[in-house]
Amino acid sequence: MGDPGQRAPLGHGRARAAGGHVTIREATEADVPVMEEFVAAYEAESWARPYPMPRDDSYLREGRILVAERDGEVIGMAKGELRKGLGHVSFVYLRPTARRQGIGKALLRELTAFFREEDVEHVTLNADTNNLDALAVWHRLGFADYRRSLLTGLAALEQRLGGESGETFGSVHLQTDDQSAVAGGVARFVPRLFVSSASVVSAPRNGWIAVYDPVASREPHSLRGLASELSNVTGGVVVALSAERADVVRLVAFDRGRMADEYLSVPEYYGPLPPGDAIALRANPTLLARLTGAEPGAIRAVARTAGSPTELPPAPELLELVADALGIEGAGLDFEGASRLEGAVTVEHG
Repeated sequence: MGDPGQRAPLGHGRARAAGGHVTIREATEADVPVMEEFVAAYEAESWARPYPMPRDDSYLREGRILVAERDGEVIGMAKGELRKGLGHVSFVYLRPTARRQGIGKALLRELTAFFREEDVEHVTLNADTNNLDALAVWHRLGFADYRRSLLTGLAALEQRLGGESGETFGSVHLQTDDQSAVAGGVARFVPRLFVSSASVVSAPRNGWIAVYDPVASREPHSLRGLASELSNVTGGVVVALSAERADVVRLVAFDRGRMADEYLSVPEYYGPLPPGDAIALRANPTLLARLTGAEPGAIRAVARTAGSPTELPPAPELLELVADALGIEGAGLDFEGASRLEGAVTVEHG
């Protein structure tokens, strides 16, 4: 930062903009209050990270800090610094009334002159991915993406790193009272879809029969395939329910063999999706109510989506809530627990 007594413009620091000439000069101690206003304004306008913008007393007193001044009023600022032999643009801000007038470029020209004096060959900066206008400006100036910073909550990271987390389990539920027909379908299709020694078919409960298989339970694609085939052969409504990696809940509903609806409690848990695909993974309470006879409001209340598992009840608990809303019992049982249910039959697969 410059000396308060040295307020002369820099070598190339005059720019003509709407409203009069603009002077680019080095910031002084007297400029700190208005620069603090700029930092606060930037945070209010553009800071989208889930933590406060870092502040310390040295931020506005270190590096090359320039201000743009018009008619005695400071209307913008830019900060640059050297980082391991690279020039780094740390901060640029203009008052809303001073934008789109070439003032930002004038500030950057002075920063590039500073970098040139320091024998810098490359310039870096950080830009938030949600600030599309700023990204467009930087790209037009020749900046290109060369790395990506990732962010997660500490609690979410700890949960996913937990030693006992990660278990996947699930079951298939058919809206029928015909246990023998379900057992026949299981005997027919399980050997075609995957290798399993045995499956359990429960007795009817609340108009539903459940199928538990130790292989399909831990393999979501196998569970889904079995549900589809059983829906096709019975011509009825079948729901596959699972808790995956002890983090997320998935529901896939089939009607006469065709997928009717799918729900994933954290739609982008496995990676970013196009907006339409993410929306498609939200449960459709009206459709599910029509298929199952459940109350739409009850489904809507529990089949919620979020950006992180930590924003929802634990997956096993959420699984039970979703199942209860559909009138399904035993969604949290494993193969051994299901085999002890009254009236359950075991289908052996030789």
